[in-house]
Amino acid sequence: MADFLSTGIIDAQTLQKLNLVPSPERIRMGPVAIIECPQEIPCDACVAACPSHAISKTNINSLPRIDFNKCTGCSLCLLACPGLAIFVVDLSPTNGKAYVTVPYEFLPVPKRGDKVALLDRAGSEIGVGEVVKVVMSRDRTYAITLEVDYDKAMSVRAFKISSRR
Repeated sequence: MADFLSTGIIDAQTLQKLNLVPSPERIRMGPVAIIECPQEIPCDACVAACPSHAISKTNINSLPRIDFNKCTGCSLCLLACPGLAIFVVDLSPTNGKAYVTVPYEFLPVPKRGDKVALLDRAGSEIGVGEVVKVVMSRDRTYAITLEVDYDKAMSVRAFKISSRR
């Protein structure tokens, strides 16, 4: 946890320790939200946004917990999160690809079919993906679904639009 507090980058081991990641079996069943929010802060937007009541908190400052068996991967929590700390991962496709939905609040907004540079939690480029879906919330936060190589799905947390559009 100390590394996260000094670097601002959460690692997979910290997520596992905090029980914020679903089992590999659950992720392969279909889309599921992953909340990468490791600090106890006064926020519960994700709890209020979840229509299946899969997200809970013991109090306003506690870490959000997901009942991964209730989560449908609808992305409403992702759109509601002011910290942009929620992602939806779907490892169910069988074509060597996966889907990762990330929050996005920049311009220009990518379009379906755009090829983008995939970024990991540290902002390093780790490959190329394709935009397959763009959804806008009322407050203009976007949920961008990317098709990525299967082995990169748990690492992709952002993307960069090519300068050539």
